[in-house]
Amino acid sequence: MKQLVSKNWDAILEMLENDFEIKPVLFTTFIKPLKVYDENDDTVVILLDDDVYQHNDSYVKEKFYAFIKNSIEAVTGKSYNLNFISKEEVENYDTEKSNNNKLMERAASANLNPNYTFDTFVIGENNRFVTAAALAVAENPNTDWNPLFIYGGVGLGKTHLMHAIAHYILENQKDARVLYVTSEQFTNEVIESIKEGVLAPKEFRKKYRNIDALLIDDIQFVIGKKRTEEEFFHTFNELYQAGKRIIISSDRPPKDFTDIEDRIRSRFGNGMLSEINPPDYETRMAILKKRCELENEHLSDEILDYIATNVNSNIRELEGAYKKVTALNKLVNVNTEATLEIAKNALKDIINPNVKNVITIDTIIDVVASHYELSIDQLRSANRSSNVAYPRQIAMYLCKQLTPASLKEIASKLGKKDHSTIVHGIKKIEEDLEEEKKTNKNDLSVKLDVITKLISS
Repeated sequence: MKQLVSKNWDAILEMLENDFEIKPVLFTTFIKPLKVYDENDDTVVILLDDDVYQHNDSYVKEKFYAFIKNSIEAVTGKSYNLNFISKEEVENYDTEKSNNNKLMERAASANLNPNYTFDTFVIGENNRFVTAAALAVAENPNTDWNPLFIYGGVGLGKTHLMHAIAHYILENQKDARVLYVTSEQFTNEVIESIKEGVLAPKEFRKKYRNIDALLIDDIQFVIGKKRTEEEFFHTFNELYQAGKRIIISSDRPPKDFTDIEDRIRSRFGNGMLSEINPPDYETRMAILKKRCELENEHLSDEILDYIATNVNSNIRELEGAYKKVTALNKLVNVNTEATLEIAKNALKDIINPNVKNVITIDTIIDVVASHYELSIDQLRSANRSSNVAYPRQIAMYLCKQLTPASLKEIASKLGKKDHSTIVHGIKKIEEDLEEEKKTNKNDLSVKLDVITKLISS
């Protein structure tokens, strides 16, 4: 069955001949011999006449590219990229296409999203280290960073990064067996294998233990399910001892798992623990621009700034806001560039323009200093006396909780050379909060609530 462009090729040629100011001799020589060799959702492969190609390669491609592209879009109603090949290149093209198809089949059998690759993953200060760890594990299973345990909040890119690792392995190791599953899928398969009887558990173990890379998303949902934990433990051991890659994600680090066997928690700590944090403003802008590039959309910097400034919780919500703007623009403003007004209208349920309540590190430092009757300079100083150091640690903790800022940014604002001091300060407040729970006290938590309300007001 003919595809869209092939089906309408005669009409496209007719438009090129009649609706553009192309001299008849040029149309007859260069355009009429062209044939559609292949097409997919975004690209049309056009076969060049050999004689024309040999002597007029750049002329054919550059002179008529825009004409052909515009005619295709006018007739089919869809925009395509164009790729020109000669008859001599057909064999290489077919081979490459066959290899790509096989790769796509392997990726599909591994449960991978084709859009989640390293090429589409935007690197910022919030995820630079975890990306380096992901690449290290993807390139070499025999690394100290295997197993890789990625943790962080919802919608920060953990799943994207895991799929990217899997795609990289498949692309660079032709025989590699890779499997990505959610913890829910893993649990359901455990339950099903138990229900089906004697042979089913053997099939389950064969599936999960005879692979080169296992990726399990949201492992926290396995915790507390004893049979699932047991199967995971033995699967982990088999793969780890065989030197296979193991990549795990969670919404929190292993130390925060309360209902888990120590033997499993210790396995998580054998490799690399790596946190992915909320993106800062610059990264959010880069993500939005990347989406525009990938989807061939054009949104002004003014609109992107509006989205990036006001949607700062996670990447999922950021991309959701982007989709709302582009969708509404296509409905009400067809073939015209989106305006800031359209963006504000699209996001009115998400963003209240009358509320200017963007919490910053500077705001937190100011409020904490005022609450403890300190100057901002004192809070930023190297003074280690408890009346200064503890409020400083509270400021560190609140900066981490209330802003998308990186540890590096927090350190810079508080006058620290590196983020290790920030990590220590945050940990101190977290430990004190945990101790309060054990003693049924709430002095610190009440104090934090009071300060948070002052910051938010």
